[in-house]
Amino acid sequence: MSTKGIDFRDLSLKDALDLAILIEEEAMDRYGELADQMDLHRTPDAAAFFRFMAKNEAKHGATLVKRRNQSFENQPSAVTRAMIFDVEAPEYDEARAFMTPREAMASALRSEVKAHDFFARAVPLIRDATVKALFTELREEETLHQRLIQEQLEKLPPDPSLGAADFEDEPAPQ
Repeated sequence: MSTKGIDFRDLSLKDALDLAILIEEEAMDRYGELADQMDLHRTPDAAAFFRFMAKNEAKHGATLVKRRNQSFENQPSAVTRAMIFDVEAPEYDEARAFMTPREAMASALRSEVKAHDFFARAVPLIRDATVKALFTELREEETLHQRLIQEQLEKLPPDPSLGAADFEDEPAPQ
């Protein structure tokens, strides 16, 4: 799993919510970074999709924060961002110059699959019934997110026959 120092067998509901919030924040931040890269590469459609995904991650994170605050508002978190890496966030090397919306959506789809697999691997390890229910719910939400992205992918026209490699310059003699 993409975690360090987290024992899923003894995970409390507070820590599970904190973990889920951090996963959403990490994904939101990464989508924002990818959107900024797409702006630099002058691929506004891919940038817009990554910003859309960042907003979705922020909404989901806000919902989790609200749930956490209902029961654990003033209690400090024992889970830190240093304990997770790339649980749901797209890989750093996903961004490409001349990235198409289809490629951006495919990147997001891979991230949703990665998040689903994370929760699916964690659920059998969890002993606490409320934490198990939360992670099961989060796993199923990732399945729904995959379907939504797949539906959007199917609506897109095919990518142009030219790819990024067609725009690369050959080495020039000095």
